Amino acid sequence: MYVAYAPDLAVPGAPETVTRLAALARDAGVRRLVLLSGRGETEAQRAEAMVGDAFPGRTVVRCAFFAQNFSESFLRDAVLDGAVVLPVDGVAEPFVDLEDVADVAVAALTDDAHAGRVYELTGPRALTFAEAVAEIAAASGREVAYVPVTADAFAAGLRAEGVPDDAVELLEYLFTEVLDGRGTPVADGVRAALGREPRDLREVAEREAAAWAAPVAASVPGARAGGTAGAQP
Repeated sequence: MYVAYAPDLAVPGAPETVTRLAALARDAGVRRLVLLSGRGETEAQRAEAMVGDAFPGRTVVRCAFFAQNFSESFLRDAVLDGAVVLPVDGVAEPFVDLEDVADVAVAALTDDAHAGRVYELTGPRALTFAEAVAEIAAASGREVAYVPVTADAFAAGLRAEGVPDDAVELLEYLFTEVLDGRGTPVADGVRAALGREPRDLREVAEREAAAWAAPVAASVPGARAGGTAGAQP
């Protein structure tokens, strides 16, 4: 069983919900359980521990900010509009490729050697959002700027677009608390689980350049900074 909680393990009640599910899975005879989690989130780590008590052999894939948030989730429209506007300035993040997350999850679901392990998954280098946007601009051939704003201006902009208050609060939390530098260090989870290096954001952007080929209808805001909101693998 692969467990991914939307919109994020950090929301109230999420740890208890996934723990109940893990207990039901154990009682039903499920052999392997993989939990998608997020780096730097207190509630996500609490969920990991609680699920571990209910399903001792569970495997955790604890993720950095998904690279695909730029190509498949809420930041895609921003790239297409030519400006990514976020309340993060100068903080570096080791963006992780969801293909790496999927490969680690499959390995854990098909091999008992991963039972009980916690894998922190990141890309091979940390980039600021300005650097990440520059990589995406180069790969896509589009002119895309990164514009840092205050948290208040970010929240006001979301509300002006009609984003619900609970979603605004979650995004504020992710971008102002979780993305405060705590997740900058690169981790070795991909190498530990798969025996190979993780894919770099530049490689991901070049592979997915077609995602930015043409404008699309507005997507629903809600992304995952550390690992579970919005763009679920």
